[in-house]
Amino acid sequence: MSTFNWQRAVVKVGSSLIAPNNNQCSTEYLAAIAEFIKKSRKQGKEVILVSSGSVAAGKGKIAFNHHPSIAEKQAMAAIGQTQMMASWASLFEFDCAQILLTSDDLHNRTRYVNIKNTLRQLLKNQALPIVNENDTVAVNELKVGDNDNLAAYVALVAEADTLIICSDIDGLFDDNPRKNPNAKLIPEVTEINQQIYDLAGGAGSDVGTGGMQTKVQAAHKCVKSGIQTLIVNGRDAKALAMLAEGQVPGTRFVPSQSLDSARDTWLRHTLKVRGVIHVDQGAKQALLDTGASLLPSGIINVEGQFDSGEAVNICFEDTPIAKGLVMYNAADLAAIKGLNSNMIEATLGYSFSEAAIHRDDLVLL
Repeated sequence: MSTFNWQRAVVKVGSSLIAPNNNQCSTEYLAAIAEFIKKSRKQGKEVILVSSGSVAAGKGKIAFNHHPSIAEKQAMAAIGQTQMMASWASLFEFDCAQILLTSDDLHNRTRYVNIKNTLRQLLKNQALPIVNENDTVAVNELKVGDNDNLAAYVALVAEADTLIICSDIDGLFDDNPRKNPNAKLIPEVTEINQQIYDLAGGAGSDVGTGGMQTKVQAAHKCVKSGIQTLIVNGRDAKALAMLAEGQVPGTRFVPSQSLDSARDTWLRHTLKVRGVIHVDQGAKQALLDTGASLLPSGIINVEGQFDSGEAVNICFEDTPIAKGLVMYNAADLAAIKGLNSNMIEATLGYSFSEAAIHRDDLVLL
């Protein structure tokens, strides 16, 4: 059995674990998952939860015929969402925070940056973010479609190093274990190719929309960006206990490059530069020598027209030394340049962050 290390993980829990009877929430399987999360946090690690189950949890509360309409499903989600959150909250002694997303939120640059900043603040304040698709308002064209892929997007936004998908099966097998008792678990996948997708087959549960195929899709998104992905059996308390000890009781998809390398590549080569920030000697030293964030106090000039979340070059004496994603737009940065961070709100009337560019969103050139 392989071992793994991690510091920030997204843990995805499916509908069949939240609402095993497909009509109400149950903590039957959630208690062991919650114990894993609590142990991990005590080890100094950070966890973000992606939880399915709002529609299934509210199914018994809304009258419908054979197939519920979109409006009926959204009504189920509206009721079930509160029950799902209450179910999770009952298992923890710390704050749980609800985040509801649509696909549009993840592809809109400004909202994407806001999601990242919100997650960062929640983790900083020791709260447990619990993310779900906003089934109450989302229509088909705005839906991610399944929470496996949603969890992958959340892992990317949160800059997690690990995605853990809790399923109702032990992992990826070389055949369908529900039909073939001799099917063997595949403990490690180093390359996701067509053969792996063929092994994933179709949906394995009548609860929820994500079967093994969507789990492999999610793993594929993550490993390409340096995020290791695990599929484990969320119904197996022993497996979750082993997970807390750094063992992999399921299938681990190995990332193709390190997380830092993937993020650096994205920042360095993919994003188009929209402006330039000129900094003083002190800011240059802080960036190069201590890996600090760029604070407004170190900025001496701002060039270009850019919005928050866009990429800029950071220059010292007209030489680019770094590139990063700004927390404020060009006009606001020009207004707060040279100021201490505690003067941002008084100057702008609001404050997103004490940093102009957070160190997590910055790569040295």
